[in-house]
This record gives sequence, C-alpha cells and structure tokens, in this order.
Amino acid sequence: MAEEAVLEIGTVKHFFSKISVAIVDLTAPLSVGDRILVKGPSTDFDMTVESIQVEHQSIQRAEAGKSVGLKTMQPAKERDVVYKKL
Repeated sequence: MAEEAVLEIGTVKHFFSKISVAIVDLTAPLSVGDRILVKGPSTDFDMTVESIQVEHQSIQRAEAGKSVGLKTMQPAKERDVVYKKL
C-alpha cells in the first residue's frame, strides 16, 4: 500500500496532559476538519482536527506562523512533528 501524501505543518511545543491539548507552532495553515498525523520517537497517531484554539478562543482556521492549541485523542510530546494528510 502506498504511503499517504502528507505535508509537514508544525511542531508540538508543549503538551498539557491533564486536558490533552498540544500547543503547535504552525508552519502551514490548518483548519477544523483536517486530518493530521502526529509523529515522534514514541508518538504515532492520526486524528481529525475537531477544535483549534488561539488565546482560548475557538477558531475554524489558523494560518502559518500561529501557535495554536489542538485537543488530541492521545498524548503528544514536545518536538513531535505534525503533518496534514493531503
């Protein structure tokens, strides 16, 4: 089976385990509904983005250069790389 096409869109800067939220520094735009892949030395999961927050405000789309909070289904770690499935 061929690998799915993915685009690197950011890096996890921090993870809040109690609320399962990853702070991601974006290098490309991200929208609610996008499928993402989170990969690192001990992390490997994909999920659909259900909520994006900036400064505790929910938004539908974030542009490159923003630091956003993403609710995750599984723990992420600092320096994990976030990819968007194309």
